[in-house]
Amino acid sequence: MASYQLIKEGGGGLDMKGNNNCTVRIDDDVESAFQRINQSSSSSSSSPSHRLRPKASSTQPSSRLVSLDVFRGLTVVLMIIVDDAGGILPSINHSPWNGLTLADFVMPFFLFMVGVSLGLVYKNMPCRATASKKAIFRTVKFLILGVFLQGGYFHGINNLTYGVDMGQIRWMGILQRIAIAYLVGSMCEIWLRNDEKVGSGLSLLKKYQWHWVMVFMLTTVYLVLLYGLYVPDWSYQVPLTASSEVKLVKVKCGVRGNTGPACNAAGMIDRVILGIQHLYRKPIYARTHQCSINSPDYGPLPPNAPSWCQAPFDPEGLLSTVMALATCLIGLQYGHVIVHFKDHKYRLLQWLVPSSGFIILGVLCNIFGMHINKALYSFSYMCVTTGVAGILLASIYLVVDVYGYRRFTMVLEWMGMNALVIYVLVACNILPLILQGFYWNHPGNNILSLIGIGKKTH
Repeated sequence: MASYQLIKEGGGGLDMKGNNNCTVRIDDDVESAFQRINQSSSSSSSSPSHRLRPKASSTQPSSRLVSLDVFRGLTVVLMIIVDDAGGILPSINHSPWNGLTLADFVMPFFLFMVGVSLGLVYKNMPCRATASKKAIFRTVKFLILGVFLQGGYFHGINNLTYGVDMGQIRWMGILQRIAIAYLVGSMCEIWLRNDEKVGSGLSLLKKYQWHWVMVFMLTTVYLVLLYGLYVPDWSYQVPLTASSEVKLVKVKCGVRGNTGPACNAAGMIDRVILGIQHLYRKPIYARTHQCSINSPDYGPLPPNAPSWCQAPFDPEGLLSTVMALATCLIGLQYGHVIVHFKDHKYRLLQWLVPSSGFIILGVLCNIFGMHINKALYSFSYMCVTTGVAGILLASIYLVVDVYGYRRFTMVLEWMGMNALVIYVLVACNILPLILQGFYWNHPGNNILSLIGIGKKTH
């Protein structure tokens, strides 16, 4: 959600000068970077012999890659739909554990687009150190924003209070994950590339071979920790906040390589490093049939429910974020295709072939026991969602940038250009919180209650 703003923020082209008189210009948005790419290579891309034939009069790629904004805007719409309609239609809400639903595509789509955007923005960097400082500074800003918005400071609809106990604050979240992915992707793009001349898919792979090494290393670390760590028995208290009636609940594990809700290594790492009191309090597995009589929606606990049903679990935890970084880095390679190849047909080929391969690999992994799981950000989940993102990017690029059908995508384009603002106002409930602050006689009589949002039922 913050993918566009992470790149765009800063206002104007940034001329950053270091103490050693080195200067780096980082374009303030993806479109200006893309325009520079096309201007610098217009002479080399003039031959129309191998191009698709768009409806537009010009056979040149557009000076602005509208498909990136449209993709982001489409993902924002998807995010709003699943957030608002997920409670009414639980089948499109996030999968309670294993499986893949419409909502499960939102996070990887945004991470993928962060990578694509980075591939365009960091094309020219005479001063790597200064560019790195700028990337770190932006990352810190978005980490702070993420903790502020999702750390528990705001108490949600029907609650006009605010503030958070620092002993209970949630450290991880959606913006935090995107910020970390942005930092890792930026550092790879700034430092891990060579001077290889790109003229084919193989030479592109050689130029950015260390990016793929990083993807392999992240995947290896993730799989070794997820399947190799021993998870002992653990416990948590109910309620999670201090009270006179605290009940200590024990969860029996003593296993290794388990990927179920209770005894997976991802949850254990978060409990040990972050602390169980700093994790998400409404775990996604509370919607499983073991934990809810209304599954796949939230509901009362069934008789003899497992002891772990009310335990905190962070879907944006540390280990799952390791695997999520791979999505961003693969998206970065799709951005490199835009930078180094100007032919529409070749771009589509370089996107569609690996995308299809990722989907096939993910499905095969799922069949052989490495289940598609958004909460764990499993390897199979990463492969399938990345492949779908690549095919969707290619499809939007073909329709919008090649054939020029923009009339029906203007709203999506605008939403993509303002993705962060929309996310903060809508997905983080800031706009509803502002509106419900205006009420008549009683806090329950507010604008939201008039239109049926957040209305309490008795």
